[in-house]
Amino acid sequence: MKHDKSRAMFEQIAKCIPGGVNTSLRKLDPPLVFSKAEGARIQDIDGNEYIDYHMGFGPVILGHRDPDVENAVDEVRGSLDLIGAGSTEIEGKLCDKISKNVPSAEKVLLCTSGSEATYHAVRLSRAITKRKRIIKFQGCYHGWHDYLAMNVMSSRQKLGVHDPLSAGMLEEAMQYTTVLKFNSTQEVERCVAKNRGKVACIILEPIAHNIGCVPASLEFLKSLREICDREGIVLAFDEVITCFRHALGGYQSICGVTPDLTTFGKAVANGYPMAGICGRAEMMDRFNTAKGDVFFAGTFNAHPYSCAAALATIRKLEGSQIYDRLYKFGKVVSEGIDSEASKIGIETYTAHFGSVFITYFARPPMNSYDDVLRNDAQAFLSYRKAMIERGIFMLPYNGKRNYISAAHTDQDIERTVEKSGEALQLLSASREPS
Repeated sequence: MKHDKSRAMFEQIAKCIPGGVNTSLRKLDPPLVFSKAEGARIQDIDGNEYIDYHMGFGPVILGHRDPDVENAVDEVRGSLDLIGAGSTEIEGKLCDKISKNVPSAEKVLLCTSGSEATYHAVRLSRAITKRKRIIKFQGCYHGWHDYLAMNVMSSRQKLGVHDPLSAGMLEEAMQYTTVLKFNSTQEVERCVAKNRGKVACIILEPIAHNIGCVPASLEFLKSLREICDREGIVLAFDEVITCFRHALGGYQSICGVTPDLTTFGKAVANGYPMAGICGRAEMMDRFNTAKGDVFFAGTFNAHPYSCAAALATIRKLEGSQIYDRLYKFGKVVSEGIDSEASKIGIETYTAHFGSVFITYFARPPMNSYDDVLRNDAQAFLSYRKAMIERGIFMLPYNGKRNYISAAHTDQDIERTVEKSGEALQLLSASREPS
């Protein structure tokens, strides 16, 4: 593939945008400048077309520019834009839909990003419990704010200590956050015992998708629920990725463990900016949108266009066979990639849940970040870059997952498996002694 126009355009863009991108993980080598997205495909300004498995980092569950979603947004656009005062009928309808689908969602508040939602969850938990300490888990990502932006893709040397994602983070903000091993009930019990009466919240991704696809065991989730009930701790599920992506009710509706608070976003609005926090009514009423004392605000909260997109997305997912199709494709592509690797003699483990999959260059199992550290990062990146050159877009960053949308077809999955065989063959050849 040629990328001459993208390179030239990127050089111009980088003159006014630091690094040329508006999110750190958007930077690519070679730099790509995109001009079109439709269904399961994206296109760069050089005219190269790719089957997209990045899907905007997961929000695009129905496919790019889904006609039903776009029509719903256009309909609202004909009569309404941002008012910024009072309420709109459409936000009421959306929150009612979410409340009826998500088990923990007795009441719902909408914001714009997952980082905002998790920040609200931390602040609310501290207000409710009058405690300071937060427990998170190594490998889980909960947004960019100082309370939780630490210990995601850490080096082995950084395990067990604070590993902030950014310079400029206040140690004072991080000191009350404890990072534990994912899927380890023993570590949680020890930490809670050591800090009895001091832990406000335990927050986790029920599937640690920010390190690929590492599900929490049912036993672990049940134990967290029991510990939180026993100790008066708020249990918060960060379902920004999993809610609406794996089920309308989120992963909590699959595993049967209901948290006190849930944060959601991404797939709820098929690519339009939308996130939120929901949970037990008495907790949610502590926000000052009701009569409480926990501040909640945002100029673009419940923007009518995003609400229209979210309502249309949920309606399309309801009562359809979309989830069955997504789960089938996730299984087929995962087994297909591993089969191609086996033929060549490369050891891979393609973990998947629903429409999310990732090929680790390591043996299973993947139960915690310690296991993920066994992944051959160089092989992972080489494979991803070879796939991009073959028209299959998978974000070339170690540990990042792939997403399937309702717009992907059987032919797309077949082609992806075929091109994986070519990319893996190239990787195998590069490893052979000259």
